[in-house]
Amino acid sequence: MKKRYIFYALLAMGLAYLVYYRIGQNRKQAEGGPGGRGAAGAKGGPGGAGGGMRVDGIVARRQDFNNQLEVTGTIDANESVQLQSEVPGLITKINFQEGSVVKKGTMLVQINNRDILAQLQEALTKQKLSATNENRAKQLLAKGAISQEEYDTSLADLRSLQAQTQLIRTQLARTSIYAPFNGRVGLRNVSQGGYLTPGTVIANLVNTDPVKITFSVPEKYTGRIRTGSTISFHTDASEKNYTGTVFAIEPGINTQTRTLQIRARAANPGNELLPGSFARIQITLERIPNAILVPTEAIVPVMKGKVVFLKKGGKAVETPVETGTRTAANILVTTGIQPGDTVLTTGMMSIKDGAPVKVNVAKEKEEQSPGK
Repeated sequence: MKKRYIFYALLAMGLAYLVYYRIGQNRKQAEGGPGGRGAAGAKGGPGGAGGGMRVDGIVARRQDFNNQLEVTGTIDANESVQLQSEVPGLITKINFQEGSVVKKGTMLVQINNRDILAQLQEALTKQKLSATNENRAKQLLAKGAISQEEYDTSLADLRSLQAQTQLIRTQLARTSIYAPFNGRVGLRNVSQGGYLTPGTVIANLVNTDPVKITFSVPEKYTGRIRTGSTISFHTDASEKNYTGTVFAIEPGINTQTRTLQIRARAANPGNELLPGSFARIQITLERIPNAILVPTEAIVPVMKGKVVFLKKGGKAVETPVETGTRTAANILVTTGIQPGDTVLTTGMMSIKDGAPVKVNVAKEKEEQSPGK
């Protein structure tokens, strides 16, 4: 029993000594003693001998800042139509090649119209005879040989036949299908000799120079985009950047998505941009010259706002700042930082105001990220 008590006593004394030793070492470190120096000290801390805590930083400078918004959209044809017939009939002629470019007014498809031509010839013959009768009746009326009523009947017959002739001409025109605008014809779905019915799509005709880019922006940006604004974009098919100009803006906000639909136009002389393609669009909302930007991680939120740490006289100095637009990587600082100030970008959780620091200055990259 005595040996057990002695063992417990020795164990308790050993633990007490270890606790006392550790407290003493911690006190020495806090006071900068031989046991090592604190985070802002010289030995044992991150800063190495005689320099304070090592951190990264940048030198603030002025640069032009383009506040950009990135959205997605769709490329649409400038004009697009499905070629269809208004009347049924046999196809007697197809006057285009698949994938070819056609001019406005080019006759593309001809439908059998021999019966309508015969009707037109008959109507013209009747109209000619009626015109002769009307002319004779007018002369007789002038001589008083017939009454006004008889002449009016003759004139009404003429006008009725003229209307019938015009109706037949309209029916005849519907048997020929013309290109409504300049464009490229797609794949045809019919063949010569086939029977065409109204509603059957013969082929697609599209005009892709220029193209239209349709996209939407959040409601809060509606006041910053106007007709004439310039956009840049690229597609998944190519990293080449294209530019366009906003030419139309929807007059109201979509109540379901709370977005504003916008349409821009871009030149496409080589037909590189295809309708239906997915577009990644960048819009410049504002340009700020001589702006100061710092990495977002340099900004520390506090109770009364935001602060950064500047290196002054070898020490970290807590400095209040006011900020503006935030981007993916940087944030615009409107007050609190001057060009040439060294802004700390790491160690924000452990740096104290007035602590010695050694700063590894990195070269700041020029801001390119789109705004959020």
